[in-house]
Amino acid sequence: MRIKKIKIKKRGEIKIIKMNFLSYVYLSYMFISLYFLLTYLLIFLRNRKDLFAYPKAEKQPTVSFIVPAWNEEKTIRNTLEHILNIDYKKLIEVIVINDCSTDNTRKIVESLLKKNPRLKLINNKTNLGKAGGLNIGLKIAKGELIAVVDADSYPAKDSIKKMIGFFNNEKIGAVTCLITARNKNSFFEKLQSIEYKVIAFTRKLLGYVGAIYVTPGPLALYRKKALEEAKGFDEKNMTEDIEITWNLISKGWERAMCLSTEVTTTIPKRFKDWFVQRRRWNIGGLQCILKYKKSLMRRGIFGFFIIPVFLLGLFLGLFGLSIFFYLFIRRVISNFLRVKYSIIAETPILSLNELYITPSFLNYLGGVLFLFGFIFTLIVLKILNERILKKENILNIPFYMIIYIAAYPLIMINSLWHIMLGKISWR
Repeated sequence: MRIKKIKIKKRGEIKIIKMNFLSYVYLSYMFISLYFLLTYLLIFLRNRKDLFAYPKAEKQPTVSFIVPAWNEEKTIRNTLEHILNIDYKKLIEVIVINDCSTDNTRKIVESLLKKNPRLKLINNKTNLGKAGGLNIGLKIAKGELIAVVDADSYPAKDSIKKMIGFFNNEKIGAVTCLITARNKNSFFEKLQSIEYKVIAFTRKLLGYVGAIYVTPGPLALYRKKALEEAKGFDEKNMTEDIEITWNLISKGWERAMCLSTEVTTTIPKRFKDWFVQRRRWNIGGLQCILKYKKSLMRRGIFGFFIIPVFLLGLFLGLFGLSIFFYLFIRRVISNFLRVKYSIIAETPILSLNELYITPSFLNYLGGVLFLFGFIFTLIVLKILNERILKKENILNIPFYMIIYIAAYPLIMINSLWHIMLGKISWR
């Protein structure tokens, strides 16, 4: 392994710092992490005064809602009641696509049909998946704009009114909004709640540089013309919301985000359900990368920024985990050999002189990264009205940054394994 020696003068002495290949790799990892974190902070500082601004609608286009549903008996009624209660006069229809549910989803929707003439129910004869259901709804939808809502999500009453103005710009093909966790009772749910707010906030910041790369399923508002130009949703992709956004980007359509309204969504209560959900997100993301790989380093911001950032987001954690395991295994082997030969040579295995910690630039850099991440998360929660002054909430942030996020590389490993085995499914 190549070693580079750098001489540094300090107080009349010459110190030699050894830089090996792993140090360069670690420095690169830290640089990329700090670069993106500082980029988000700079975009925030520049645009902090208009984060919650939204344009007033110049016209009132008709809106059709499409709600794909599969075994959603626990949430479908509440979801539809929230949609039908939205304060927008030109909400002309709510189309529920029942994708061969085996529970009471169909009965619950049918019980609401007589009381709500805007409500429509389509029962698929075969299971088409979420994207397939959305395409069925798209074919019969009459609205100029198409709102897609997951059957376990609940749009705010003012959601459409505040999102609709972005379509004043004829180039806008899709608009999303703040997505927050509806259930946040357990410690695990609270950590997810932090994640949802950080993701939503960074998505808003990316909007200022034209880099919104997903319009998530809980609530997304599309221009029907744009969806038709994209030929609908990709039925083979596990994350149709990411794929349709990339499809729209590749065709020149712009995206926007409204931070002044929200949709709440039901988040996984069990670790297993959360893990499966995130694995599906990873697999779908990898599918998008493979589908649009020819656009990498081409087509403006899509190929030069969005795809590279998305790639780094998927694999940066895996890269960091690899470094950690390499250092850990090397340390274990080194200690094992030292103990073994110390026993053979009958020398002390451990002495008091070895009980020390040597600070280094790399340690400090890691500390700086953690501090910046903590401050950024604190800013996000404060801006989005999280009650962070409560002891239990502010202490959740370090757990979120160290333990929760640390699980992501493991999910990526599992995702890659499933792809290798050809196990590409929702569950």
